[in-house]
Formats: sequence, structure tokens, C-alpha cells
Amino acid sequence: MFLSLTFSPLNRKKMSLKSERRGIHVDQSELLCKKGCGYYGNPAWQGFCSKCWREEYHKARQKQIQEDWELAERLQREEEEAYASSQSTQGAQSLTFSKFEEKKTNEKTRKVTTVKKFFTASSRTGAKKEIQEAKAPSPSINRQASIETDRVSKEFIEFLKTYHKPGQDIYKQCKLFLDTMNHKRDLSIEEQSECAQDFYQNVAEKLQTRWKVPPEKVEKAMDQIEKYIMTRQYKYVFCPETTDDEKKDLAVQKRIRALHWVTPQMLCVPVNEEIPEVSDMVVKAITDIIEMDSKRVPRDKLACITKCSKHIFNAIKITKNEPASADDFLPTLIYIVLKGNPPRLQSNIQYITRFCNPSRLMTGEDGYYFTNLCCAVAFIEKLDAQSLNLSQEDFDRFMTGQTSPKKQESDSFSPDVCLGVKQMYKNLDLLSQLNERQERIVTEAKKLEKDLIDWTEGITKEVQDIVEKYPLEIKPKSQALAAIDSENVENDKLPPPLQPQVYAG
Repeated sequence: MFLSLTFSPLNRKKMSLKSERRGIHVDQSELLCKKGCGYYGNPAWQGFCSKCWREEYHKARQKQIQEDWELAERLQREEEEAYASSQSTQGAQSLTFSKFEEKKTNEKTRKVTTVKKFFTASSRTGAKKEIQEAKAPSPSINRQASIETDRVSKEFIEFLKTYHKPGQDIYKQCKLFLDTMNHKRDLSIEEQSECAQDFYQNVAEKLQTRWKVPPEKVEKAMDQIEKYIMTRQYKYVFCPETTDDEKKDLAVQKRIRALHWVTPQMLCVPVNEEIPEVSDMVVKAITDIIEMDSKRVPRDKLACITKCSKHIFNAIKITKNEPASADDFLPTLIYIVLKGNPPRLQSNIQYITRFCNPSRLMTGEDGYYFTNLCCAVAFIEKLDAQSLNLSQEDFDRFMTGQTSPKKQESDSFSPDVCLGVKQMYKNLDLLSQLNERQERIVTEAKKLEKDLIDWTEGITKEVQDIVEKYPLEIKPKSQALAAIDSENVENDKLPPPLQPQVYAG
């Protein structure tokens, strides 16, 4: 990573929106190409700008090609010497070596052809050859175009009519490029990106030198060209299956979800969302950064980043009542990304890097804002306890969800804070306390369960011991006693029962 992001020590007790200290500091020079050409660098290009990165990439490829040639020649000499020495005694191996030599020659020829195909400048002869190859109808081109593709095509044709003869040549070059790309689906995404960048460069040079188009019209023409070709190529080159872009998207999304507890105070974000106007700006910034994924053209995705950044600057300006600085902007952008969690963030960054008109990424506000977004994502991926001035124990507890950062007490709020915000923090504190109580209850419940099991087992053992020590003996039932008058079965000798008598007084 070419950009160093460092946190200055923070006083956690005095941390507030009005603090003059900044948690994230970045110099303007750190955003520029590390080769010193004056253009903006990019993490995807290892800190170089688009122009310098291509030069370094080509040098590395040429060096690798030269090393491959030298290795192939050395191997061939060794094989020839070994073959010459064993030719008289091992005639049977002649055919095998001939096949090997033929295979080696074909492999070297294929390498040279591939290298020349991607790294030599375009010529008229090559262009004519590609035109002849492109005459065959392409199934991809002839497929039923979508409504958006038809609309973009019509707009592109109407735009080129204002350029007259150069417009016709531009349209032919674009159709040729699309047909060529349709035949290069088996190439890696990096090689397809190189083809697109070469096409942008060649067309821009022709517009300036051959067709004498003014610089301001060249920029407009390049925007329309990019819109036309990338609308058609989007489904093939955005997050292709041959890359790990989707894996990176999921990793960043999971990382941002785990950092949901990060507060603006931890990042020293100079934005007061309690101000309605500022809150609206924050919502708009989040909406713009999320909307980036719905666009198909790199320039349109860049426009979403630019609109998001301008809303951030406005929010800072309203909060501080003064223009925002770079030290204010970057931490706020990080906060917006954490709060919005844009979908397919890495895929969109890679898509812009690979297929956007390089002049937009090297200079201007679009390039500046895009470079800052790349820095914000890199910072989020490497954010640790020291970055937020937290202990490692607290950081790990926050990341695992065991607890949440202690919120502000009600008496620490300023008098103008609304009751809803105070109630929100009070509810968050209650939820944190309930979470801790629930953890204690679960622990105590498990302990009680264990005690009950132990008590049951103990009682059972005691009963068994008593039964074994004092066995139960069952005696036979004794004879019942006879009634006193059981033998007096006859009632003849008994006197008659007494009858009630009336006393006549």
C-alpha cells in the first residue's frame, strides 16, 4: 500500500466533534504517483498513476520475455549438444528429440506472437487485418440488445454526427474494438484492460493529431466512447468469474459489518448529524456511494463518488462553519463507507481502475476523490485497536459483539441536543446492560442445571445405600379376631327390643 494512514493519539475523555485534533492525517503529496510525475496514484497500480504503471508493467513484461528467450536458447543449446554426443549410439532417440525441438520452437513462436499482439503499437496494417477478421458476424453483437444498450447506441450516433467525417471514423474504430474484444473472451481481465487502455490512448491521439479536434471536444468524445463501449462490455468485464473480485467483496462487506460499532468520535469525524441539514447531507452521501453499483459506465460510477464527496464537504462546512480540509474529508469518507456498506465495493473499484478513461483517474476532482476512496477502503481493511486508540481486549470484545462502546451519559450532552438522541443513547445503554444480564443468567442457569443433576444423583445413591443396608421384610398377614357374638347365631333367647312408651302424666 503506497499511502500511509496514521492515527494521532486521542484523549478519549475529551473527544468531541469540536476537537481540533484529527485522528487520520494524509498529505496531498501521498495521494500522488510515487514516481513523481504529478498525477494521482492508485493502490491497484501499486502507487503509480495509469501512465507510469503501464510503463513499469511493460518493462517488467519485456524483461520477463527476454529472460524466457535466454532460457529457451540455453536449453536448446544444451539439448543440441546432448543430442550430438549421443547421436552415434542412440539413434532411436532422434525422432523423440525432433518432436521436442519442434514443440519448443512452436512454444517460442506462440510467445512472441502473443507479446507482439499486446505490446506493440497499433499500425495501419494491423488495423486492416483486424477489420478483415471482424467481418464475420459475431453472435454477441447480433444478440438482442437491451433497452439501455439501444438508447446509448442512438445517443452515441447522434453525438458523432456533430463531428462529421471524424465521427464516422470514430464509430468504425469502436465497432472494430467491440468485435475484437468479442473474440478475446479467453484473455485474462488484465489483458482485456490493456486492450481497452490502448484503445483509449490511440483514439485520443487520433482525435488530437489526425482529426485536429479541440481539447475540450476530445474530452467529451472520449466520455461518449467510453459510455458506448463499456455499456456493451459491462456484463463480460465487471466482476468476471476468472478473478477473485467477488471474494474480496464478501470480505470487505463482512469486515464493515463487524465494524458497525465504530462511532464518529473514534474517527474524529467533524460532522454533527444532530443538525438537520447535516443529517440530510450524510444521507445523500450514503445514497450516492450505494448508487454507484447500479451504474454500468466507469465515468458514471466516478460521478457517484464525486457527488458523495461533495455532500461530505458540505456537511463538514455546515458543521464547522468553515471550508473543510483533507484531514476532515478522509475520516468522514471512512465513516460514510462504514455506515453505508456499499455493495460490491471492491468490484466497482477494480472495474473503474481497469476500464475507465485513464485521464480521469490521473487528474481532476474525479481522480482525487477516487484515490481517497481507495485509501478509505484500504484503511478499513487494516483498521486495528491502535488505529482507534483502544486496548486490544476492548477491540476484540467490540469485534465479537460481546459488548459495545460506552455511550455518552445524559449529563454530558449539550443543552441543545434533542430528547430523541438522549433517549436513543439511554436505550443503547439499557440494551448493553440487558445483554450483560442475559449472559449472567445463562451462566447461572447452566450452573443450576449442573447442581440439580448432581443433587439427583446424590439422592439416588443415598436411597440405594439405605435399601441395601436395611432390606425390606414382608411378614405374613395375622388371623383376624372373631366377633364377641359370632357364635350366637340364633336370636331366640334375646329379649324383645324396647318400645317407646307415651307418658300420660
